[in-house]
Amino acid sequence: MKFEDSNFEPVIKKNLATAGFTRPTDIQFRAIPPVLRGEDVLAIAQTGTGKTAAFVIPVLNILLRNKRHEAGIRCLVMVPTRELARQITSVFNTLGKGSGIKTLSVFGGVEQEPQIERLNQGVDILVATPGRMFDLASQGYLSVDHVQILVLDEADHMLDLGFINDIRQLVTKLPARRQTLFFSATINPEIKKLAYSLVKNAIRIQISPKDPVSRNVDHSVAFIGMDDKRFFLERMINDHPESKILVFVRTKVRAERVCAALERVGIQSRVMHGDVEQKKRFATLSQFREGLFKVLIATDVTARGIDIPDVEYVVNYDLPEKAENYVHRVGRTGRGNRRGTAVSFCSNEEKPLLEAIEAFMEKEIQVLSIDCTDYEAIVDLAVESPKDWRSLIEQAEKDEEKHRKGKRKK
Repeated sequence: MKFEDSNFEPVIKKNLATAGFTRPTDIQFRAIPPVLRGEDVLAIAQTGTGKTAAFVIPVLNILLRNKRHEAGIRCLVMVPTRELARQITSVFNTLGKGSGIKTLSVFGGVEQEPQIERLNQGVDILVATPGRMFDLASQGYLSVDHVQILVLDEADHMLDLGFINDIRQLVTKLPARRQTLFFSATINPEIKKLAYSLVKNAIRIQISPKDPVSRNVDHSVAFIGMDDKRFFLERMINDHPESKILVFVRTKVRAERVCAALERVGIQSRVMHGDVEQKKRFATLSQFREGLFKVLIATDVTARGIDIPDVEYVVNYDLPEKAENYVHRVGRTGRGNRRGTAVSFCSNEEKPLLEAIEAFMEKEIQVLSIDCTDYEAIVDLAVESPKDWRSLIEQAEKDEEKHRKGKRKK
């Protein structure tokens, strides 16, 4: 089946062709027909398989074919992060261009007045994070009384962030007669229980249930001492100067330290984590997407919202503490029909985390063997040698002490 041969509305078919959509992916092929029929859908598919378009395309068609009877939001899409809200809104705007369908995303971390102004102008599709949506609803700026379609995207991450009670509260305010679409990259008993409490006689779709990670990603792991990881990252970046590389670390502090270490050896990078101002986060993603810099260092809290084309490598500088997060990290590469590579740096203390990841995926990750001579050579040849690193730390401590003494004198 080709999109050009479908029965979609002409404006949607035109936008699909312009955006380069020719044939549906597996999840799109299986999810779009039941959504168009108005059925509830529970879809489990790996990150990077086209889940967003699997609900955007049919939702746009449904809203175009069903004439508006009353003013108000007709489709509500709930997501866990601000970056994901913007990403999904962008897809709705791209595929709905010229249709007259108005889409708005609302999320925290920015002023609410512009969002309120847009809501007052009328919105068909609202893409929202739970916190800001409930804030605006409690102030009387938005109503969900006329919602025809509810979409929960990245539902597993919303549960991780503690939004389960918010979702249940939301459902009590929605019309009983509605269509519910539930999308997630992973599923466990808790998610299954939530899903079946929200959908009615749902069509269940599960793509590659035994392998939660996209088949387009090649996986490998290298056993590297925690203090030596920066030298191997430097080597990898220098070996692939034209590649977009997404580096995941465990904490905000680690992100800043890795970025600073790369800067000291002349490698330009940026950070993405919860403490970065929202405006700057959006600017950083835009610049990374445009290729203005090649290395982005991020924490798990931002992993779901990073949808960047042509990310060739994902580096797990730190292994994630939750095995499920490995899936979402590596899903940032190998998207669509492109191949990608995921490389993990595993220290001795992280081996239990690696075992948990392999158990979750039900397969072993290929080990990149590094003999002692090569290992030592990579460390010794790094621009910033271990000796230099220690001297930098000592100098930083001296500077900090000098700063504290200066403050006491004042």
